[in-house]
Amino acid sequence: MSDAPPPVDNTRGLLKSIAVIGTAQLISIVIRIVKAKLVAVMLGPSGTGLLAVLSNLQMLGAQMAGLGLPDSGMRELASSRGDPDLLGRLKHVLFVTLALQGGIGMAVIWLLRAPISVWLLGDTERSTEVGLVGVVVFLFLLSASQQTLLRGMRRINDQGRVMVLGTLAGALAGIAAILLLGREGLIWFLIAETAGAFLVGAIYVRRLPLPAVDRPPPAEIWKLWKPMVKLGTAFMIGALLNLGTLLVIRTLITRDLGLDEAGQFAAAWTITFTYIGFLIQAMMTDYLPRLIEVIRDRETATRLMNEQMQLGLALGGPILLVMIGLAPWLIRLLYSAEFDAAATVLQWQMVGAFLMLTTRSMVAAFVAAGRSVVFLYTQVQLNLLFLGAVWLGLPTFGIEAGGIAFLFAHALQIIMVAMLTNRLQGFRWQSGTVRIFATTLLLVLGMLVLARVAPGAGACAAPLLGAAIALTGARRVISRIGSQGRLVSRARSFYRLIGWPIGH
Repeated sequence: MSDAPPPVDNTRGLLKSIAVIGTAQLISIVIRIVKAKLVAVMLGPSGTGLLAVLSNLQMLGAQMAGLGLPDSGMRELASSRGDPDLLGRLKHVLFVTLALQGGIGMAVIWLLRAPISVWLLGDTERSTEVGLVGVVVFLFLLSASQQTLLRGMRRINDQGRVMVLGTLAGALAGIAAILLLGREGLIWFLIAETAGAFLVGAIYVRRLPLPAVDRPPPAEIWKLWKPMVKLGTAFMIGALLNLGTLLVIRTLITRDLGLDEAGQFAAAWTITFTYIGFLIQAMMTDYLPRLIEVIRDRETATRLMNEQMQLGLALGGPILLVMIGLAPWLIRLLYSAEFDAAATVLQWQMVGAFLMLTTRSMVAAFVAAGRSVVFLYTQVQLNLLFLGAVWLGLPTFGIEAGGIAFLFAHALQIIMVAMLTNRLQGFRWQSGTVRIFATTLLLVLGMLVLARVAPGAGACAAPLLGAAIALTGARRVISRIGSQGRLVSRARSFYRLIGWPIGH
């Protein structure tokens, strides 16, 4: 296959979406951190703990009631962009069905509020708050229907605005509820957050250039809903499988090593998925809808997948190198010296995260093609490998097994996924992708060894090497997106200034 550069618009568009969504996510994360800090100050550890329990119930309820429709619905919208009438009908179907599913979820949680309260909190004292989590699930799915529509139609700027403004509006209303009601306002804190996202989303959804269409009859709603649920169920099961696997692993660590070691693992895991999850979500926001549109054209899809992998490695490589080298200091900054053991787990997980960045670009092809069984297979395989490796490794490696197993599972998965994408989608790695992957892998592994053998040297080398890789990656990206734009012109001027000009 030719290794010629892909069309300019792809790289520029992907990079723009990563910048927009990444910035919006960063602002939202800062708002959430401030919000969590205020809750901790006003209500103390017990209030923070209760908020975490209610939030976890909301996440579980939304996953089960949503049936994966937000993700599968985005695929249907992206593949129907050329048919405005169909888009209008899909918009109606998504809103109606997610509202109905959210209503059912709300009713179930309310009816089972007493036993759920006993299960989660040990008594029924807060069963009313538990029951009202159903309202949060309902509002969350209504908001999800809006976000799905914006994603499917690739309204990247609107997504960023909804993310930031919705988070800010919800945070302000939630803090006000706690100031007025104290701990009794915690549930209104959650309700305000989802209500804020829904109300802000409604403003931007109304502006979408969609024609007015007649309300689809029940038979057509069923016809459009059924294939979305078929694919969405795979997403739901995959998400529940991830949650279940993590719960079992934490249980194994607690049982075999104790609560302190479980806390070390939790600290490393939180950092890994706060920062790498942030990057993956930003990258996938525009990439997946683009891939859905071209998935039937294997040559174009292969080119786009390679482009995404190269972009992901160029952006993620420097972050991973720095986090591996500075892991002990990062852990102390975000937690305390008591969490030093988490640094080793984090370093292993960062190498696994490097493989995960690459694998996600390939797994997206199964989502884009609607191959729900294959997608679910990849999730089952990954979780079984991870769980099995932790179980076997704990007696020998202790808490470090949590990081080693993460790397091991992703190392085997990238091989399996590469074989599947080649066989089912005709995907092949371009030589440029292979070079970037191999170079970054060697650097990441080398940094892991250096940071383990000589932590001080690793801490000094990581920022310097990360900066060098960032400059190299940025230069490669800029060379692919042409010379238009103020930011690109300034970047080209910078590279000329340092004696490394970018050719035209």
